[in-house]
Amino acid sequence: MSSLFTLLAAASALALGVGATTTKAHAADVKSVVLVHGGFVDGSGWQGVYDILTKDGYDVTIVQNPTTSLADDVAVTRRAIAAAPGQVVLVGHSYGGVVVSEAGTDPKVAAVVYIAAFAPDAGESVASLIANPAPGAPVPPILPPVDGFLFLDKAKFAASFAADVRPDIASFMANSQVPWGVAALEGKVTAPAWKAKPSWYLVATEDKMIPPEAQRAMAKRSGATVSEAKGSHAVYVSKPQTVAALIENAAKGAQTAAQ
Repeated sequence: MSSLFTLLAAASALALGVGATTTKAHAADVKSVVLVHGGFVDGSGWQGVYDILTKDGYDVTIVQNPTTSLADDVAVTRRAIAAAPGQVVLVGHSYGGVVVSEAGTDPKVAAVVYIAAFAPDAGESVASLIANPAPGAPVPPILPPVDGFLFLDKAKFAASFAADVRPDIASFMANSQVPWGVAALEGKVTAPAWKAKPSWYLVATEDKMIPPEAQRAMAKRSGATVSEAKGSHAVYVSKPQTVAALIENAAKGAQTAAQ
């Protein structure tokens, strides 16, 4: 099973057209967005993005994953997709990229968006993707598991996860961490949505959790439309305008693809 970092060596050989086959959405406007958070945090970090999208007329649902197992998180996300009106743009940050890769094959999903996220292939998990880090790559300050759950070192949270987030907000994020289940970390994707749906990817160029080169390699493998922003792993918090603009582009792109 390939690790995230073995993708870097093979990235140049990957055709940009991989994953370009799409499941057509209905020709109606795509105006529903479902936002999926990653590990260690909850959905509240999406508030800035939510505010922009709702102001622009989108119906937005923020999934509150339990982050206990991939199966549980996918089930919660699929319920959110089912409840959303019409076709959906499904967005995942970090580990949320694994969740949307698994849940995004739902026929209501018109497009999948990855924000500094894992974009696994079939049989891959976060655990397999982060195995064997490249020399010199930043190592996230994940503490040893306790009762099957993981936390980041609070003292190192801001520098690794949220370096460009306002200090008081980064401190709150560090002290309000959601336990991330080891079972979720090890959850394997069966049929990644990016192989069946148009996808978009935002690379955070200052990310200390998922190296930017690894993000670029996953984005290229998926055939995603790629944008880059100077931001930390928490780019969805620090640069909500950039993230919202990408999501709106995906909604418009998915609508065009369906026509």
